[in-house]
Amino acid sequence: MNSITFYTYPSCTSCRKAKMWLKQNKVSFEERHLFKETPSVEELRELLKLTKAGTEDILAKRSQSFKSLDVDIYDLSTNELLELLTKNPKLLKRPLVTDGELLIAGYSPGDMKKLSHKNEKEHISSHVS
Repeated sequence: MNSITFYTYPSCTSCRKAKMWLKQNKVSFEERHLFKETPSVEELRELLKLTKAGTEDILAKRSQSFKSLDVDIYDLSTNELLELLTKNPKLLKRPLVTDGELLIAGYSPGDMKKLSHKNEKEHISSHVS
């Protein structure tokens, strides 16, 4: 079973809701403070592999940090954008929840259920084998 990593920021309402959901559903996870333990460029690259729309899925475009950028992100290479995200993690959607195969950006109970059920099935099959 893949472990779940929960990238969070404690004062974020969506992060608090996601954490509560994980705890209420008895889903074990490793919690990482998004601003104190910012994902590395390589970790972000791995997260991007799990997206459908690439950086569009993980960018917090409605955030004040994004709106105040003096850079057009569409002019940046992927490497430059990933470097920017590691230096300014406020540009990332919150929370980010992943088991290494599925990524949830933002709080969505429906998506959280998919992650929870997927990991329950893997847990059961690992005990049956």
